[in-house]
Parts: sequence; C-alpha cells; structure tokens
Amino acid sequence: MNLPWGYLIGLLILALPAFRLPRMPTGPGTSFFFASIAVLELPFLASAGFSASTALAIAEGDLDSPLTIAAAVLAGACLTLTMWRSLRARPILMRAMGGLRIPHRLPWTRILLLPFGIRPRSVQRIANLSYGPHGKRNLLDLYRHRTAPAGAPVLIHFHGGYYTTGYKNSQALPLLHRLAGQGWVCISANYRLRPDAGFQDHLHDAKRVIAWVRTHGREYGIDPGRIVLSGSSAGAHLSALAALTPGHPRFQQGFETIDTSVAAVVGLGGFYGSYFGGDPDSDPMAHSHADAPPFLIVHGSHDTVVPAAGARRFAERLRGVSAQPVVYAELPGAQHGFDLFHSPRFEAVVNAVEAFATRAVASTARRSCPGRRGVGARTCAETGEGPSPPGRSLCSTAGDQAPVKASLFATSHSRKVLSRGFRSRTAARSRRPVNSSSNSA
Repeated sequence: MNLPWGYLIGLLILALPAFRLPRMPTGPGTSFFFASIAVLELPFLASAGFSASTALAIAEGDLDSPLTIAAAVLAGACLTLTMWRSLRARPILMRAMGGLRIPHRLPWTRILLLPFGIRPRSVQRIANLSYGPHGKRNLLDLYRHRTAPAGAPVLIHFHGGYYTTGYKNSQALPLLHRLAGQGWVCISANYRLRPDAGFQDHLHDAKRVIAWVRTHGREYGIDPGRIVLSGSSAGAHLSALAALTPGHPRFQQGFETIDTSVAAVVGLGGFYGSYFGGDPDSDPMAHSHADAPPFLIVHGSHDTVVPAAGARRFAERLRGVSAQPVVYAELPGAQHGFDLFHSPRFEAVVNAVEAFATRAVASTARRSCPGRRGVGARTCAETGEGPSPPGRSLCSTAGDQAPVKASLFATSHSRKVLSRGFRSRTAARSRRPVNSSSNSA
C-alpha cells in the first residue's frame, strides 16, 4: 500500500498543535513553538489549507486507505478544537477581569483576509527616535493617530527574544496599531541584548525609555503622567522589573531624579523569574511592594517556551503583596507568541488590554484638564475615560457625557471583583503540583 506521505505529514502539522505537550528543554520547546504558531493563531487559514489539500488528495485517489481517512478525520477534529479554543479567549478574559467591561467587537474581515500586522493608514509611525547613547539598541518607534491628538496616554512595549534577539516593530503590532488608532500614543523600543549586556543594562534602557517619555513626550502629544508598560516574553519580565522599581537609583543611574513610575503593566506570555545567573535582584518578586501598579498578565496554557506555571505563580505571589489589582488570564490552547497576528484570540486580548489600560490611566490622572475652569471643570480621572477619539478633546465637562462608573482601581471591593475569576481558576489548580520555570524568552 502506497501511503501519501506528504499529505500525512501535513495532517500531523495541523493536528499536533492541539495537544498539550509535556514540559521540555528550551531548544525543543522553541522549535515546537515556531512549528505550531501559524496553525494556532491562524486556524481559519489552516482550515482552508486542510480543505484544499484534502480535496486534492481525494481527486488523486490518495484517500483510499482506512489509515489515511482516519488521519484526515483526526486532523479535522484537531483543527476544529483549535478554532473553538481561539474563540474561548474572550469569555476567559471577561471572567478574569470581573466587572470591567470588555468590548465585543472583533475585526473579522481583517482576521480572515489580512491577519498580519500591517499598519493601518490612520496610524502614523515615527521611526528610529533616539532615547539613549547606545546606538540602534537605544532607538524607539512611536505610533499615533495621524490627527496627532494632544494629551494622549502612552503604552510602551518591549519585545521578547530571550534577551538575546528581537527588535522593535516586530511583536504585538495589532495591539499598538489598535491603541494608536483609538487616540493613544504607542512606543515600541529596542534595548541592549545579551551577551553584550546584562539585566541591569536591559533595565536601565527600559527606564530610560520612561524617562524619555517624561522629558520629551509632550513634543509628540503624550501626557507623560499616564504611562502603561507592556511586554512580550522577556519584554514582560523587563516591564515588570521596571514597574516595580520606580525611582530606584541603582537602576537609573544618570537620571535618578526623573519619575519612572507607571500606571499599569501588561505582560504577554512573560517570564517572571530570575535572570540568567540567578541574581536575586533580577526576580520581579524581589521588588514587589504594596504600591505596585495594577498588572494584567496573559499567558497561553500550551506555552512550550515559558510554561504557564511560572506566570500563574507570579500572579498569585504578587496578589499577596500588592494593594492593586493583579489580573491573570490563561488562554486555552494558546502557545507562546500569541501576539503576532490579528487572530480571534489576540484581538480578544487587545480588547481586554484596551479596557484595562484605559481604566488604569483614568484612575491615575489627577491633573485638571487644560482649558477648563470653573465649576464645570473635571479632571481626566473623573471622566473615567482614556483618550477620546481623534478630533475630540481628551477632557469633558459634566454636561458633555453621561455619568461613568467609578474606577475599578479605586476600591478594595473592585479589586476583589477583578480577581474573582483568577481565584476560581487557581483554586482548582492548587490541588495539582506546579513545576518551577527557569526559562526566559
């Protein structure tokens, strides 16, 4: 019996990502990530490929054996499971975020026809702005709406890559483009990498980006008092360290007097343990404190590069210290690098990040809005909003809008609401042994 080996190998590639593999060393785990990410995050394109290849196999008479038919059925079932899991992201995020409303919309035309991180025409990219003295590793790209709104909050993103590789303008682009289109300013920054740099160099660069926003942000329409840090993989580790060490003179030498505090942190598929070599100061938990900013931690249940157990454990421990919300959402079936495409899963994450970040910057804004005086004046925090759509003032009087719910970051009651979903998930998991994670990415 002549088996259609090419077709069967293709079926294996489509089916295997649906399975949760046991923990493996970094090398094999990274290889499996690269082999499976397209199927997991582009399941509709993968389904189209499956349908076309199966139709061709039928036309050529290759589906004439029970083994081939069984393999095709199994691959189809695995693809269906993968698509269903990708659509489960939004309810998982809603449960984790409690009372914070997450938008329902998903850009299905883009998801199905153009899922790659192509910048929309409404968003302007200002590339290669220098924020430090270390050449191309101290460059950042700035994204904003072409109308250049003033007084916008800013989201700073740091790429992943095992602290060894990676580049700005390569990860979480759907997030950056979405927020920029909604009136935010977004920054994607390079930082120095191994082996030429250590964790203090990475952290120094991250804080220098924050300092650059504080000192130069207004030139680009940024409100430097409303900063959210985000990162993917190693970038999430870097964002957590920077957010938990505001004003630490050891980690911002040369600009010690600049405020490097932030309003919130968003970690995507992050590593949260000690850096290479085990320096205890490189563990974000070593710097945790009650005044830590709110955290939104999103991780994939099938991550073979940085297992979810590490992120879950970090969220549990930080919640025990911080007085602010620590939201953890574990996405079923998601791999590492789920932030690369306009997938149903990541678009749901983008919706959650937008809601979380908007509420966070609204709760930290304390200045009165420029140009508003008298009894009708309100602060940006009082409006309960983030940026207004391009072309509108970022601030409003009481007569401009309907009342807005109080910030979820303002009371202990709301912090309990936000964490309810996480606690319900971790209660079940606490009965299972959790392996420690020593990988960073």
